[in-house]
Amino acid sequence: MESTVRKVTAREIWKRHILHALIYIFCFTIALTAFYPFYTMIIASTHDSYAIVTQLNLLPGTHFMDNYERLTQNINIWQGFFNSLMLATASVVIKLYFSAMGAYAFSKFQFKGRNFLFGVIMVMMMMPGQLGVIGFYQEISKMRLLDSYIPLLVPAVADCFCIFFFKQFMDGGLPTEIIEAAYVDGCREISIFHRMVLPIVSPALVAQGVLSFIGSWNSYMMPLILLRSKEKMTLPLLVATVQDAMRAEYGAQYVGMLISVIPLVIVYPALSVLR
Repeated sequence: MESTVRKVTAREIWKRHILHALIYIFCFTIALTAFYPFYTMIIASTHDSYAIVTQLNLLPGTHFMDNYERLTQNINIWQGFFNSLMLATASVVIKLYFSAMGAYAFSKFQFKGRNFLFGVIMVMMMMPGQLGVIGFYQEISKMRLLDSYIPLLVPAVADCFCIFFFKQFMDGGLPTEIIEAAYVDGCREISIFHRMVLPIVSPALVAQGVLSFIGSWNSYMMPLILLRSKEKMTLPLLVATVQDAMRAEYGAQYVGMLISVIPLVIVYPALSVLR
């Protein structure tokens, strides 16, 4: 009887080991699949255009500096890097601050039209942003704000998804009793928001900050429509112009893409740790 029990226990242990091994193999395969495009981008940036087009490259080459020199001959890639960094940072700060303020009003204040306005936000969140591109361009053109960063930053004040995201977090993670206690202690509304609300919702701020930074950094359509001068172009725009200026210099393009990915690789793990 005891030997039978031991055999069953050993069999269960082996099943668990096999199951864990299969899970690890599956996770490793998914990670490898996700990393493969980055690996190919890094490898392609070290080969010339002929090698990229005609053969499968699995090992690094020796043309990285040549590709970098071709990339920087006709465009100022680091100016575009600075422009993208400045726009992404300013957009994230504006979006997080004002969206959190709006979400706080919807979550903790009772006023007429509250449910209707939040319903409007929900509807606007579900509508594709491309529907308003023509009207937005005409409006910005009439206001003489083309080739300016203002129309790229001002819309970040009213981000429907951010307001919805923060409101859902505040409904469950921001106790009303804390706000009422602050009122009793004599705190003003703006002090409550800065000293109590923002620290409490900091995990949501960090999570949304990562997504917003990535979205703003990779933004291509709106800067393409609004910006004209190369001095103000963002990094994705400059990388896209490499082929036109250099006649299919794929190696230089891959170097530009590699430079554009570096901040995302740094920002995402750093902010994920803070969260």
